[in-house]
Amino acid sequence: MTKEENLHDRVEKALNSIRPYLQTDGGNVKILEINENLELKLELLGACGNCPMSTMTLKAGVEEAVKREVPEIKSVEAINITSYDDPNAQLPNRMM
Repeated sequence: MTKEENLHDRVEKALNSIRPYLQTDGGNVKILEINENLELKLELLGACGNCPMSTMTLKAGVEEAVKREVPEIKSVEAINITSYDDPNAQLPNRMM
């Protein structure tokens, strides 16, 4: 197993620890890239992709879980964060 594969597996394990919470609201997260600067790029899927709370979910949930399990990761960024004032943003059904 290469160092990159090991890092990817460890990040995936950290994400698996919070996936049940994301899936409860119809969302998920996918690793797009871990670059040479140890920056993690993610895609928010399902309800997470158009939820106005996605910034909070990313910082308070996803980033915290990843950095706790994989402290080498310097930053976590989602490529599709929804702004709270986006007219297409939708809260998860259970919050309505």
